[in-house]
Amino acid sequence: MSGPMLIGIDVGTTAVKAARFDANGNVERSYARHYPTTRRPPDIVEQDPGDWIVNVKAALDELTSNLAPGQLHAVGLCSHVNSHVFVDANGQALMPAIIWQDGRCADVAAELDARVDPTDKIAWWGAPLPIDASHVLSRMEWVKRHRPDIWQKTRWVMSPKDYCIMQLTGEVVADSMESFGVIDQDLRYIGGLVDLVDGAAERLAPIRDFTSIAGQIRSGLPAAGTPMVVATMDAWSGLFGSGALREGDGLYLSGTSEVLGIVSEQRNPEPGVIAFPRCESIVLHAAPTQAGGASMAWLSTLLGRSPTELSSLADHVDRRRMTPVFLPHLQGERAPLWNAHARASFSGIDAAMGPAEFTVAMMEGVAFSARMAIESLQRSAGTVPAALCAAGGGMASDVWCQIRADVLGKPLLRRKNLDAGVLGAAVLAGAGAQLFHSLADAAAQLVVTERVFEPDPSLTDRYAYGYAKYKELYHQLEAFNLDLVSRS
Repeated sequence: MSGPMLIGIDVGTTAVKAARFDANGNVERSYARHYPTTRRPPDIVEQDPGDWIVNVKAALDELTSNLAPGQLHAVGLCSHVNSHVFVDANGQALMPAIIWQDGRCADVAAELDARVDPTDKIAWWGAPLPIDASHVLSRMEWVKRHRPDIWQKTRWVMSPKDYCIMQLTGEVVADSMESFGVIDQDLRYIGGLVDLVDGAAERLAPIRDFTSIAGQIRSGLPAAGTPMVVATMDAWSGLFGSGALREGDGLYLSGTSEVLGIVSEQRNPEPGVIAFPRCESIVLHAAPTQAGGASMAWLSTLLGRSPTELSSLADHVDRRRMTPVFLPHLQGERAPLWNAHARASFSGIDAAMGPAEFTVAMMEGVAFSARMAIESLQRSAGTVPAALCAAGGGMASDVWCQIRADVLGKPLLRRKNLDAGVLGAAVLAGAGAQLFHSLADAAAQLVVTERVFEPDPSLTDRYAYGYAKYKELYHQLEAFNLDLVSRS
């Protein structure tokens, strides 16, 4: 073991994952630890920020052992977004973090959204996106109304990434892409929008570039003195970790949720799609769904079988025959529907069906949600990607990758390192430490394709029909679920 090293860390929805890489993208050592999420009906989803930082420190401790002084050049850290920590002036969390899946702020969000002109949204964001329950202003207004004691003590409202950077370096920073929703096309906070919540502006952290150095890790901590880059949210970090950086490239990240993306200079306002501002010479159109890997985790728990066992069962199902239609809306849906009241369901069950058929139906339902997202993205981006760069833990299953390719009708280029957020954080760290000339050079050096999944043309009609029934079922249940959720 010799030469420069980089560490990438991903504070994910269910776990902290991290790895130490050499300059060729080889994993020298890795770390992964899960932590709990608290869920309370009807729509509370919270985490203890202390769990993040304990695991981040443990990862740094484990990954820096046996390194020579100065061998570690930089650390990058990404995280899930639309998750928020309310922090006091001393950097202490004042309440559990409100996670992106949390829907408690839906009514407040609707009030704020009604006060914004759709034409302003298009000017700011490139599409008429709603202010939803996960928007930082919705969270701020909710806390201000329902926890005024917390609001008065709040100095910063931070993403998990920025909270961890502050704990490690003492510096308060944010980046432009995680701040999407309150920034404009010039990557500046939107005064007229932020001012909808009195006191919000002074609680937002200053914005810095991805590859700028946030600070050095403090004395007494693992990797003390090592520079930490500002880095960015998990989806953009995954973009760099998947290598989908060229015009027309397509992206498919599968973790707790599915994140679809297309890189394109074109902008055609499309409801439900996030059209990010130009950043690092990239214009990304993105569509994050709500429950990709989360659907597998739910079904695994329900059936008492591991995801590996379920994938094995699914591999023996004849997919030319119809399975139940599954709506994967376990906690509402994000792109392109943005419906917090949507709920999951299986339809078309008969007595001959068992765990194998339910697993295939779940996998297909998640793939249908991705198809709905990619169709909206293609309209937004004005281009159709020839293939999708694929990564994330949900891509570990061969049969699920094949189902996705068949449903989408596109090849999936599965990357060797599935932890694209971790690798992307290391790419950003390497560029920030000037080990590479640019982010594109860093990605070209570190990202490798492991396998290509080609779509099966004999299943095209079968999945066109299944997708049509998927959309039909969603619309038929929309009013039913709205009424049901409102009574819970």
